[in-house]
Amino acid sequence: MPPNRSSGKKSVVVGVTGASGAVFARRSLQMLEADTRVGKIHLVVSGSGMKLLRDELDLEVSKSAEIPSRLLGKPARKTVYLLDSDIGASIASGSYPVDGMVVIPCTTGCLGQIANGISSTLIERAADVCLKEGRKLILAIRDAPLSRVHLENMLRLQAAGALIYPIIPSFYHHPKTIDDLVVQYCCRVLAHLGLEQKVQFRWKGMKDEVE
Repeated sequence: MPPNRSSGKKSVVVGVTGASGAVFARRSLQMLEADTRVGKIHLVVSGSGMKLLRDELDLEVSKSAEIPSRLLGKPARKTVYLLDSDIGASIASGSYPVDGMVVIPCTTGCLGQIANGISSTLIERAADVCLKEGRKLILAIRDAPLSRVHLENMLRLQAAGALIYPIIPSFYHHPKTIDDLVVQYCCRVLAHLGLEQKVQFRWKGMKDEVE
């Protein structure tokens, strides 16, 4: 069923592909599930994304219906899982209301497909729908170094309305753990979906700055 728009709660699509960085996908999903402003989350994981979840998080992903709860570490209340092969799924149509989408992590291969309007999977089609409908699309690229092809695809997508948000950790908040780095990055991503998080560190200026 479509999300209840009268509730005022957001509907978000989360795509997971095979670029390294499964912890960012897991933490983003956990934060979205816990956010009272979010009503529904559509989770789609590519084939390479499945391997990523197994290799980096040691998750059992043989039963697709259990993937949301395994990622969250508890039963999913808002997250529904959609097969990447299901091009006929709800989010493949612009008439189905969603507020935005994030692909986290996003491979340069997925980036190239979206940049060239090729929708052979549900992740690619849902991203294409966000672009054509003028909805927020965030691509969390995790690759380096970048070739000219990658950069040109990024420029093309940015011009089309996507937000290119490379997975680059920040250190000005003095992180003590890897999770501190992950949380701060995910907070910044969710802020671009209109879901600012209270735990996000916000820069207030240098300590020796004179007002």
